[in-house]
Formats: sequence, C-alpha cells, structure tokens
Amino acid sequence: MPLRGTTAAATTAAVLLAGTAAGVAPTAQATAAPAQQPAAATDALPGVRFVDIAGDGGIVLKANVFTPAGADGSRTYPVIVLPTSWATPQIEYVAQAKKLADSGYVVVSYNSRGFWQSGGNIEVAGPPDIADASKVIDWALANTPADPRKVGMAGVSYGAGISLLAAGHDKRIKAVVALSGWADLIDSIYSGRTQHLQAAALLSGAGELTGRPSPELQQTMKDFLGSNLAKEQDMIEWGRKRSPVTYLDQINKNGSAIMLGNAWGDTVFPPNQYADFYEKLTGPKRLELRPGDHATAEATGLLGLPSDVWTNAQRWFDHHLNGAANGIDGEQPVQLKSRSTGAYESYPDWKSVGANQRKIAMGGIKTIRANVDSGANGGIVLLSNALDQFLKLPPVASVPLLPRTYASVWQSERYAEPQRVRGTARVHTTLSSTKSSGTLVAYLYDVGPLGLGKLVSNAPYTFHDRTPGQPFPVDLELFSTAYDVPAGHRLALVIDTVDPLYIEHNPSGAQLTFSSPESDPSYVSVPLRDK
Repeated sequence: MPLRGTTAAATTAAVLLAGTAAGVAPTAQATAAPAQQPAAATDALPGVRFVDIAGDGGIVLKANVFTPAGADGSRTYPVIVLPTSWATPQIEYVAQAKKLADSGYVVVSYNSRGFWQSGGNIEVAGPPDIADASKVIDWALANTPADPRKVGMAGVSYGAGISLLAAGHDKRIKAVVALSGWADLIDSIYSGRTQHLQAAALLSGAGELTGRPSPELQQTMKDFLGSNLAKEQDMIEWGRKRSPVTYLDQINKNGSAIMLGNAWGDTVFPPNQYADFYEKLTGPKRLELRPGDHATAEATGLLGLPSDVWTNAQRWFDHHLNGAANGIDGEQPVQLKSRSTGAYESYPDWKSVGANQRKIAMGGIKTIRANVDSGANGGIVLLSNALDQFLKLPPVASVPLLPRTYASVWQSERYAEPQRVRGTARVHTTLSSTKSSGTLVAYLYDVGPLGLGKLVSNAPYTFHDRTPGQPFPVDLELFSTAYDVPAGHRLALVIDTVDPLYIEHNPSGAQLTFSSPESDPSYVSVPLRDK
C-alpha cells in the first residue's frame, strides 16, 4: 500500500527532515505536555495530529494520528495501530499511514516505550509494551472516529512482535500484519543454542543510542553476550515471555486474521521460526517470504515508494476489517518469492513447500580443528543479504580452496537439471569432540564449474557438557530459503567452527570429528520444488 509517485516520496522526505531539524532524540523522561511540532511537518501533511498518549503506568507515548479527509464525526472508520520498530522515531510509518488514511482508515502510530521521546524504559516487548498497545487502542476509540469493531495492528520488526503479542492479549484486535518480526525470540537470536552475535550487538547498540534500556534488559544482554551459562535458563524464560508462540492458544482463541511477512536472509529474525508459527495458527492467515535481510523488503514502502509488501498489507486490512471482496482470501496463503528468479510461487501451506527431499550423503570420517575461520561464513548482518536481494550477490567462498584442516566438505554430483531448493534443509550427522563444549556452523553452497560457491543457507550449532571422545547425534535445521541451483552446478555442505555472525564456544585446541555409522548414516536433506 505505498504512496505512489514523486509527490509522496517528497512529502515523506520533508517530514523526515523536519523531524531531524526538530532535534528528535532520546530524553531522560518524556513530559506530559504536547511537543511543539515543526511547521514543515504539519504543513506537508494535512490531516495529521501529533499527540501524547498515556501508556501503561502513566508514561507518555509520543504518537501521530491520521484521519480520513472529510471525517466530521458523522461516521466511524476502521482503525490501525502501528507501534514503531526498534530504535525508530514515530515518523517511521508516515507514508503508509497517509495512504491508509486516504483509503478510509484512522491510523495511530506511536513510539514504543523507552525509545526517543516516549517515556519509560525499553522492555523488549514485555508486559508493559503489550499493555501500551491496549492503552493506545483505548485512546483511539475515545479520541478519534474509530470503529471498535474494526481494530487492526501492524508493524515492522519490533512493531511486528508487539502486534502479534497484543493479538493474544486484546480481543478487540481483529487483524494483524506482522512484517520482519519474530514468533519465537529464543529461536531467533539463540538458534542452535548459539548466540547470534552481530544481530544481538546491533540491537543492543541501537537501543543504547536511541533509548533507555531497562535494568533487566541490560543484565540480560550482559549475560547473553558474555555467554553466562549459569543464567541460560533465566534468559530462555525471559525470551519465552516475549515470544508470541508462548501465547499461541490465546491468539488462536481470539481469532485475529494474521498476515506474516519476512525475508529469506533475515539475520535478526530468521524465517524458520515464522514459518513454524504460521503452521500452528488456526484463524485466517497468510505467509509471505521474499529475498533480503531484516526489514529490507519493507523499506521502500516506508519511503513512500511502490511496494508489494505494503500493497498486500492494505489488501489484508481491506478484506478483514472492511469486508472488501478483493480476492486475497481466495489466493493460496503461502506466497514465496525466489531469490534467483524474483518470481512468486503459491502454496496451500508451508509443509507443501519443498515437499520433495533429496539427500546428499555425508560419508567417511572427517576431523577438523576448531578456532579458525576457514573462509566459509554467512556474511555481515543486514549487508550481505541485502546485496543478494538487490544485486544477487550472496556471500561466496572458493570451495576447492577451503582448508580441509579447518573445514569439512561434502559435495553432490553435478546436476543435469536445475535444482529448485525450497524450504528448510536439514543436516543429520554423528559428532565427537575432544572437548566437552563446542560450536560448528554448517553452510550449503551452490558450486559452479570453477568451484566458486554461492551461499544458499547456513545455521550454527553449539553443544555443552558432552563427554570428550563420545560420539553423539546432531540434527540441525538450516535457515529456510528459495534458491535455484543451475544445471551443471552441484551442492556442497561445508562445516567449520568460526563465523563472525555467531559466538563460538570452542576451547583452545578442540577438534571435531564427523562420522557416518552404518546404522545411522549422515546426510543433508535438501527440500526441492516439484518440477
């Protein structure tokens, strides 16, 4: 639902510049008095009001409100509440809020607590954030021509997580669009029992720069980044309280129509956990996955440029809040965009994606030394998968030149026909280590005739408290993707022990040995699309 044309883009730019000129910045404590808005912002956007809303505990939430032109109190309109993304000012959704208001919606966008000029501390979608969402709905119903029977929520990233959590706690929410968010916070940044270092550090640093982290958050991040295993269970419980999947039964009971969108290469909230959550939803639902990294698919629409993500978001609200017969309910609910072709594919459900499995044997016994980056890695958070999205330049490695002392490699035969990888590849192997703890990272590469490997997917795995020298089974899901391997290429699985994306737990001098017992062969199972 983007604003079309250069006028919308210029309007958005003017508001962004006006917000910057106003000196928007985090404050120690937001005051209750309405902030004076710069004339450039209000003049460029007639129909918008900048307001203060009382959040949970009486803190001030800075917000803006868009109402349809000609609203005179004689009728009500559906209302959409937009919590801001992590570290993002309240003007984030201006372009999309204007478009929605022009289409007959009341839109209330607010700065999430703890960030910028809103009060309180950053609670990471904790109970106060969920309570804030309900307070904003209360305010909208009391102070705008909002229809209490037609309440929706939407957001990108942090706003997506808050919207999903709110749907499990507030029965008034009838429709949700959650873009680049999370359903399982632990599985997002601690998958494979491995800290996603760059993602966590990026979030932590941005929170410190633009807001006020709560003491609980500060301690949790200290324990997390410091690998304090004594606090591991406490951190997991902290994450569960902030995960929509924890409240799945209540979300299903409330029956909100939920649209989920994410990117294949999201290095903050990988797509697997969203797809798993989607399958467990029982109400009206839709899942869209596209190339890119965290929030890159939504970014063009936030700037007022054409965006199929936002177009479908408005179609979702038009149907589920306004009853529009726009056909979205008749489409296949799982919509995937290939990284290779850019074409959309439709499926009836997630389990139908990559229904055909092709195994690559991981035979033999291979031993690698730990603590050295072999040259295979998952790239740089936000940057690498954005390059893949826009320029089709994923992270690469020369597979023949990878040092076998530090990386184990298994390869398929050369394929006579293209292999359309769709969904979640899985690795099963038997591992033994000379130490009780360790980390491995698995990579799936598309290898061309000259040996250059383009990254298809990856995932980390960490173990603790294992008996040195005692083999044990390892089952690892790689991050889901949609990638076409050309004819004449092969797939290669590479495993090493160091990747800048993750915190590794390999003691000095550790060695890992991979084997394939006759009774339990090792393999990587690759999901393929039907021809």
